Amino acid sequence: MLPFDLLGSSPSCTQNPATEQTLARKERKKIGELLREAGVVKPEQVEQAVSAAKASRKRTGEVLVELGACTEEDVARALGRQFGMEFANLERPEWANRVNRKLVPDDVTRKYLILPLDEKKGSVVKLLIHDPMDLEALTALQFRLNCQFETYITSRGQIRRFLDGGKDEPSLLNRKSIMTASITQSKDTSRDLSTDASRDASVDTDRADSAEKVGATKLVDRLIIDAVQLRSSDIHIEPMKQYVLVRYRIDGSCVEMERIDKRLQSALLARIKLMAGVNIAERRVPQDGRIKFTVDGSNIDFRVSACPAYWGESIVMRILRPESARIGLLNLGLQQDTLDAFNRVIRRPNGIFLVTGPTGSGKTTTLYSALNDLNRPDRKIITAEDPVEFSFKGINQVQVREHIGLTFPVILKSMLRQAPNIILVGEIRDREVADIAIQAALTGHLVFSTLHTNDAPSAITRLIDMGVKPFLVASSIQAVLAQRLARILCPECKAVDDQPDPQGARITGITQEEIARGTMMKPVGCAKCGMIGYKGRKGVYEMMIMNSEIRDLAFQRATVGKIREAAVRAGMRTLLGDGKIKVLQGLTTCEEVATFAQADMAS
Repeated sequence: MLPFDLLGSSPSCTQNPATEQTLARKERKKIGELLREAGVVKPEQVEQAVSAAKASRKRTGEVLVELGACTEEDVARALGRQFGMEFANLERPEWANRVNRKLVPDDVTRKYLILPLDEKKGSVVKLLIHDPMDLEALTALQFRLNCQFETYITSRGQIRRFLDGGKDEPSLLNRKSIMTASITQSKDTSRDLSTDASRDASVDTDRADSAEKVGATKLVDRLIIDAVQLRSSDIHIEPMKQYVLVRYRIDGSCVEMERIDKRLQSALLARIKLMAGVNIAERRVPQDGRIKFTVDGSNIDFRVSACPAYWGESIVMRILRPESARIGLLNLGLQQDTLDAFNRVIRRPNGIFLVTGPTGSGKTTTLYSALNDLNRPDRKIITAEDPVEFSFKGINQVQVREHIGLTFPVILKSMLRQAPNIILVGEIRDREVADIAIQAALTGHLVFSTLHTNDAPSAITRLIDMGVKPFLVASSIQAVLAQRLARILCPECKAVDDQPDPQGARITGITQEEIARGTMMKPVGCAKCGMIGYKGRKGVYEMMIMNSEIRDLAFQRATVGKIREAAVRAGMRTLLGDGKIKVLQGLTTCEEVATFAQADMAS
């Protein structure tokens, strides 16, 4: 238990709290050392986390959790030993029953992720916190609550789960049954139950329309909340002849959730378009809009696209989670050697760094993670995007608006007069944009952008095919990262795969000796993953660093095959090779890698 009397307003407080904490911290053991002494992590894991924490400017405990070396609770216990605080396990009734949320307003507990314990004694409140080093939050709390604290420690996750009512992660099967009940209720709400022929028909119609709108409002809210809680990336509302099909895209695959009564179609589509701020009456042309919606206390943006179809407008809502762009470079799925090369490239003073891959392969997330890592007060960063998906503090983001003439070339020309250090171009679509980006790179700017190619070497030939001069391509590009997303096996139910699919093993180049090691896994299915066997996705990468040989080949307009051979000789690991590593690590399967592998099937 740590008394934060030094944060009080008592005149006897003469020491600056930050100074006291700094002096005390010098005498404390480091978090990695405490976890190692407790037998939770290995020394090599601590060394890896310390170096990664320095590179990403995160805390060692956070990195260890991200690497899967320990849990949040392990780190919280170690912090408790480090700061002399008692650890509170909210999963045990003796601690959960001590929480008294009446002592602190609910908005304060959710904002600072704290929980009050027991009863207030005089001017002292017992608080359950997750970060004793966050002096700024503790000071703000002292002024907000006008009291002194006695603090206990637990993990951030336990506090969140307690505030959310102790809810477990939703099951896909449970969600389907809940949604079915919700839709049935919406049907009942919208149905005109009156059978009295003597009533005024217009009154009945108005009442039915009103009830239909209410039912559609509740239904849309439920669809959005369920999609967010199920980790969906898109919500698809697709009118058919006799019903409206609702599908969620989860981990890259569409899952049918429900078929809604056709009578709710008009009210349902109108409600979504109203929320997105587009013209409800216009059904003949495509429209784009945005929705802001709060789910479980988090503000989430939705990018809405409405497209006319035969049985009615098809609507897709892309869920834009701010945390998905801030997952950190460590969590992207890069192998350590590739991550080290990635960090070196993005810290170069100038040049172009390209990320390639098909739509939905995670290119934007990779670039946003890089920008988030580089975003410092001494650097000016400007982006040109279509559209701006996530807002970043400290970064100047410009939205392309072609209908008023604000195109990529116009924005880029203006950018160069803003004296930026780093420029992000959402996508290189044509020669004009490519030429401006290359000129920016050659005049001392670091340029990030994306390109639609199948692999890293193809980016060179693609730019030359656009009409960019080969010597400009050769001199400006620093590196090209190609990527795909592969589904990750559910850690709760995956099992050892002694007999993998022969064709998948052949495509990925896995030998019988490697199969015999017993590290390959297969999907099983459980309640945690909705009986799918997969949960989440990670990137599969190939990174081509430009060297003198590759630059000469680009200058000579060499074929993709020759450029690829030179890149492999220089140490590039192909998409197939990176996928094979993840299969042998038990993270994914041969079938997942085979879906995007560029393999010579004739061999």
